[in-house]
Amino acid sequence: MEGDNIGKGVVRFYVVVLLLMSSSVSGRFVVEKNSITVIAPYSLRGKRQSAIGNFGVPDYGGTMIGKVVYPEKGKDACKSFEEFGVSFNKSNSHSDPVFVLIDRGDCYFALKVWNAQNAGAAAVLVADDRDEPLITMDSPEEDKAAARYLDKISIPSALIEKSFGDDLKKVLEKDEVITIKLDWTESMPHPDDRVEYEFWTNSNDECGPRCDDQMDFVRKFKGHAQILEKGGYTLFTPHYITWYCPEAFVLTKQCKSQCINHGRYCAPDPDQDLSEGYEGKDVVKENLRQLCVHRVANDSSRSWVWWDYVTDFHIRCTMKDKNYGEECAEEVIKSLGLSVDEVRKCMGDPEADADHPVLKAQQEAQVGGGSRGDVTILPTLVINNVQYRGKLERTAVLKALCAGFKETTEPLVCLNGDIETNECLTNNGGCWKTIKANISACKDTFRGRVCECPIVSGVQFRGDGYTHCEAFGPARCTIENGFCWSETRDGETFSACLENRPRGCQCPPGFKGDGQNCEDIDECKERTACQCRDCGCKNKWGGYDCKCKGNLLYIADQDTCIARNSSRFGWFLTLLVLASLVGIGTAGYVFYKYRLRSYMDSEIMAIMSQYMPLDQNEAHQPLQQSSV
Repeated sequence: MEGDNIGKGVVRFYVVVLLLMSSSVSGRFVVEKNSITVIAPYSLRGKRQSAIGNFGVPDYGGTMIGKVVYPEKGKDACKSFEEFGVSFNKSNSHSDPVFVLIDRGDCYFALKVWNAQNAGAAAVLVADDRDEPLITMDSPEEDKAAARYLDKISIPSALIEKSFGDDLKKVLEKDEVITIKLDWTESMPHPDDRVEYEFWTNSNDECGPRCDDQMDFVRKFKGHAQILEKGGYTLFTPHYITWYCPEAFVLTKQCKSQCINHGRYCAPDPDQDLSEGYEGKDVVKENLRQLCVHRVANDSSRSWVWWDYVTDFHIRCTMKDKNYGEECAEEVIKSLGLSVDEVRKCMGDPEADADHPVLKAQQEAQVGGGSRGDVTILPTLVINNVQYRGKLERTAVLKALCAGFKETTEPLVCLNGDIETNECLTNNGGCWKTIKANISACKDTFRGRVCECPIVSGVQFRGDGYTHCEAFGPARCTIENGFCWSETRDGETFSACLENRPRGCQCPPGFKGDGQNCEDIDECKERTACQCRDCGCKNKWGGYDCKCKGNLLYIADQDTCIARNSSRFGWFLTLLVLASLVGIGTAGYVFYKYRLRSYMDSEIMAIMSQYMPLDQNEAHQPLQQSSV
């Protein structure tokens, strides 16, 4: 009885806490949506909005097209369709995916989707039964029966407004076919080449299926998360939900056992029993420690170590084994090469009657801002400031992260065939391609494909990417000869790709054509060369041979023939001219030396006359060279 009373006291305590918190903040819960486009019939054409279910696997970044089916029996899908002999696989005569329309009410949303999936549905649309704004369909908490099928739901689901559901039902009553497209391409913002995401979690390992699910997710997603973080593709931040104790309850047993820092930061008792086991404040302390581990790891440029710590702590330091706490946690920290002292410094004193900067920031971040609503569901994943909806599963979350990258900036892990379809494999995506060089303008992206002229071996291709791409730049001739004409004969190669031209093809000298096809010019026949009187012309591939009659030599620039040998008279005349030139040169040199000597004598006389006065007669006598 005492335990029951304590448990009821815990519940009443948290009801009061939540009521006070909801009255003290102005946050809001945001319903994440995807688009529904009615393709047929014409009377319903247009776009509608639907609320993404918080279970199953929404196809983030993708689309699905199928036909709508409204079952004649089991319209609320609260029972297995097998009981009614209904199979959506059998009703699918055209092999189109079946989107089952189901009425809201009488059982959990997740159970409805599970029953429809087992009957062959590709997706589920739940029609609201009241006129109200869209809400988020959540999975049931603490339900052992639901736990058996929640993880097995692999199809997307969405809630649609009552008016839209009524319109669909009216058309289906007339036996008309309704074709719709479910579109998640814009459900996740994708502004740039880095995705920022948060994971709101809890270190408690005795809180039931939800805690088990989130720790299983951490363990399985760790590899992807660390690859993305190490490559700089993502910026990850862990968060932990905490509550505060109202001032009137600070001195109560509930508050003291479940809060630190004098009631400022609280967590529920793990086993909902205040008389034994671990207390809520133990959970708050470990939550704080995990936040500090991330901070210390991030300061040392190893932010991804958080994933190792949380995984190892969950394995080594469990409440079940009675080693959940500081001693075991610090052993894990040491094993990962982090500073225990730095983590302790970050954690501070949990008994201090003061705000803790790290935990206070968590409470402030819990309140939504901008496009992101309040974090009220645990666990919650926030990607590019939008809350992820769907099953917390490795592949599903990876798809959501990949949908957050700007197109063509996704890392290779996002282009894995398990999570996306390579549209370039079918008809090259409708883009330009050259079969000869196996170069394509089709670039696979997570959302589809883009037709974009590529860069190959440093050579830029230019064009529209759909019908035309052309190599550009000086190195273009290194790739398939710039896609120009080229031919080799008898060891000699000619090409229409000219390195001095940045683009285009031009037949080389000796050839004519458009550059894609070139043919030899017959210079002899067209009389464009070797036309002198003594010339003999013979055409060859890429040129011609011109020979002169007799012993004459052909000069191509002048298109003329000259004598190859000179006569004796010519040689005599040449020697005479050379001898004359040598004689003239020698005479010129002697005259130059005489003039230079005379000039120097006059200069010397002028200088001496200033320092050594001479007789009047001597002053007028020229310097004479003394004889020996």
